[in-house]
Amino acid sequence: MASSKILLITGVSSGFGRALAQEALDAGHKVVGTVRTAHAKHDFESLSATAAFGRELDVTDFEVIDDVVSDIEASVGPVDVLINNAGYGHEGILEESPLSEMRRQFDVNVFGAVAMMKAVLPFMRQRRRGHILNITSMGGHITMPGIAYYCASKFALEGISESVGKEVKPLGIAVTAVAPGSFRTDWAGRSMTRTPRSIPDYDAIFDPVRTAREEKHGKQQGDPVKAARAMLAVIAADHPPAHLLLGSDALRLVRGKLSVMDDELRAWEPLTVSTDG
Repeated sequence: MASSKILLITGVSSGFGRALAQEALDAGHKVVGTVRTAHAKHDFESLSATAAFGRELDVTDFEVIDDVVSDIEASVGPVDVLINNAGYGHEGILEESPLSEMRRQFDVNVFGAVAMMKAVLPFMRQRRRGHILNITSMGGHITMPGIAYYCASKFALEGISESVGKEVKPLGIAVTAVAPGSFRTDWAGRSMTRTPRSIPDYDAIFDPVRTAREEKHGKQQGDPVKAARAMLAVIAADHPPAHLLLGSDALRLVRGKLSVMDDELRAWEPLTVSTDG
C-alpha cells in the first residue's frame, strides 16, 4: 500500500460497510465509521484500539452532520476518502406504496449521502485532494418491478455522483459511483423495508420476483470482502473511474440494458430527429 489514509465510512455495522472497514484496517488505514447506537460504536471500535473510530450518527439527522465531520477533522485528522455506504432497500409496488416510504428512502439513500458530501467537500477542496465513493446499486442502472422507490434513489445518486464529479475534478477531488450487483449482505433481509401487498392485479408480475429474491438471500454470488478489496483498489488508483460495477451479474444486466436501449434509440430515431427545427 502506497500510503495510509483516513476513511470515513457511513454504516459500518454490517454488510459492505463492515467488510470495507475491516479490509481497510487490515491494510493499515484509519477508519472512522458511523453507527446508530452506542453498542454498535463500541463493537466497531473493538476492531482496532488505535485505528477504528466510531461516531454515532443517523445520516438523516442533517443538522448535526457538519459538526460531526468538523470534529472528525479536528480530532482524528483530514478525511481522505468518504464512502457513503449507509442505505437500505424498499420493496413495494408503486401503487401500493405510500409516499412517506419514498420520502424515507430518499432521505437515507440520497439526502443523507448528499449531506455527507457537502460536509467533507470544504475540507477536501481546501486541500485540493480527496475521493468520494457513493455506494449505489446495479438498481441505479437497471430496474425491476417492485423496487421503484429504491431504483429511483439509486438512479438519483448515480446522477448526482457523475455531476458532482465533474464539478470537483478540477479541484483534485474524485467521485466514484460504485454499483454492486447481488452480494451476501443484509440488503434483502434485515435491511429491507417491505410495503404490504394489497392489489391482486400485481401478483403475477411481482410474486416471482419476490420469491426469487428470498430464495437467493444468503446465497448470492457476490462476496462482500472481495467487493471491499475492489473498492480499496479504486481508492488507491491514480485515475479512479466515475462508475464502477461490482459483480458479473451487474455487468451482464447493465450491458443488456444498454443494448436494449440502443436498439430502442435506433428504432425510434426517425421520430426523435423529426422534432429538429
